[in-house]
Amino acid sequence: MTLAVIMTIIAVLLIAVGIVGIVYPILPGSLAVLTGILAWGLTLRGPEGWAVAIIGGLIMFAGMTAQAVLTGRTMKRHQIPNRSILFAIVGAVVGMFVIPIVGLFIGFAVGLYTSESVRQGDMRRAIPDTVAALKSMGLGILVELACALTAGSVFILGALTYFLTP
Repeated sequence: MTLAVIMTIIAVLLIAVGIVGIVYPILPGSLAVLTGILAWGLTLRGPEGWAVAIIGGLIMFAGMTAQAVLTGRTMKRHQIPNRSILFAIVGAVVGMFVIPIVGLFIGFAVGLYTSESVRQGDMRRAIPDTVAALKSMGLGILVELACALTAGSVFILGALTYFLTP
């Protein structure tokens, strides 16, 4: 097996793990996709490699940035403090172990809602902030996933071009 074939297999595995990791954040997400694309592109160094590394890298950077901006802007708009986010993260970690597969998301929601209820002193007032945060996280995940799938498509086109052209 040549280095190009080995790097292609590694890149495919990293991209696949990364795409799953965006949806289920226990696995590395966007960074795994970005690593696979950059490793393949920089190893091959031909026009296909450079194109995949540059275009795929920019797409992944845009996705990671958009996800952070969307979520952060909503949290700021609803004046959700970092303490509530910390409680949500702790809830997500606990939920991940208590309820397999969906516990991460349920734990995040419960942790955020609990912290906001205590902070605001009213359980009903905490609901809109929790729902807004969850919606913005969901939108951020969708944007990041769309960018990862697009970058993966760029990789596939680059790999096909590399291996099928003489």
